[in-house]
Amino acid sequence: MPRATVARIDMDALRHNYRKASELAGDARAMAVIKADGYGHGIRDVARALQDDAPKFAVACIEEALVIREAGIRVPVVLLQGPHSPEDVVTSARENFELVIHSDHQLPWLAGAEATPVLWIKVNTGMNRLGFSPEHIDGVMSSLSSAGIVRRVTGFVTHFACADDAGSDRTTEQTECFLRAVEPWPELAKSLGNSAAHFHDGQALFDWSRPGIMLYGASPLIGRLGPDLGLRPVMTLEAELTSVRTLKAGEFVGYGASWTASEDTRMGIVAIGYGDGYPRHAGTDTPAWVNGRRIRLIGRVSMDMLAVDLTQVPDAQPGDKVELWGRHVSVDEVAQHAGTIGYELLTGVTVRVPRVRE
Repeated sequence: MPRATVARIDMDALRHNYRKASELAGDARAMAVIKADGYGHGIRDVARALQDDAPKFAVACIEEALVIREAGIRVPVVLLQGPHSPEDVVTSARENFELVIHSDHQLPWLAGAEATPVLWIKVNTGMNRLGFSPEHIDGVMSSLSSAGIVRRVTGFVTHFACADDAGSDRTTEQTECFLRAVEPWPELAKSLGNSAAHFHDGQALFDWSRPGIMLYGASPLIGRLGPDLGLRPVMTLEAELTSVRTLKAGEFVGYGASWTASEDTRMGIVAIGYGDGYPRHAGTDTPAWVNGRRIRLIGRVSMDMLAVDLTQVPDAQPGDKVELWGRHVSVDEVAQHAGTIGYELLTGVTVRVPRVRE
């Protein structure tokens, strides 16, 4: 019989969050970002759940886009990293994938292709990962015009570096930089807004927003939890208590003896660990949930198990389900205790944890 360690995926919550993003986007349309295996939720199931709502999907690379097509879903897909080879251009034209072009070396691939897919031009407004500098955009458009394919450009895109920080001025600065760079082409679409930008008062999202982490119920903003923003958790990570015992005062639990009982403590062992994607650095006092009560982790997370303090839940027994994050414990809270972000936790749940669609 397999372990009862599962990730329950609530598709109604996913659709709720997408509709929330669409509402916040106003006149902009929201392309659903479902890269990284749907942020760890299963890209096929996420795409199927959203295909009647989302007018476009966005992924990182062509491998992810092809999974969507193999699932029989024909919604247009934007490849945020663009083509990695000339063959990607050919495949994209055939499969109705839209390419984000960000580097000079990609331009000859487009010019040499028999058919050109829909194109987006990425503007580097300060993130400094991918994209053409603002002063180079005119040259890029001229190059595409000379190749006879500028008509395939549907719009311009950029990415915010600090939108998660509501107190930062960089989002406004990047927006202004972007608008100056694309001013000569007012007829083309504009896409700037990530999840965090949906929650910035007064931030224009123009034609297409790109909600990602908010679709899965986690917060894109520093210091805020998903539920605070009207988002519903999509993944509930759940495992069973496999053992319950009493530690005597002075006894420790786990590697490194990092936690020692100051008094007799009822302790449970939960069948999940960093081999399942639960963060190893989520130590003592990280919250969990069992039998209607909050509990806390104690000691160091192991590869296959972790320890919890059951003092406040005297009725808890082996076989009881423990929520590690989900409806009662926000993934953002766990991430804060682990010194990371909800994105990493959701995408890091490993393949040995079955996704159970609800």
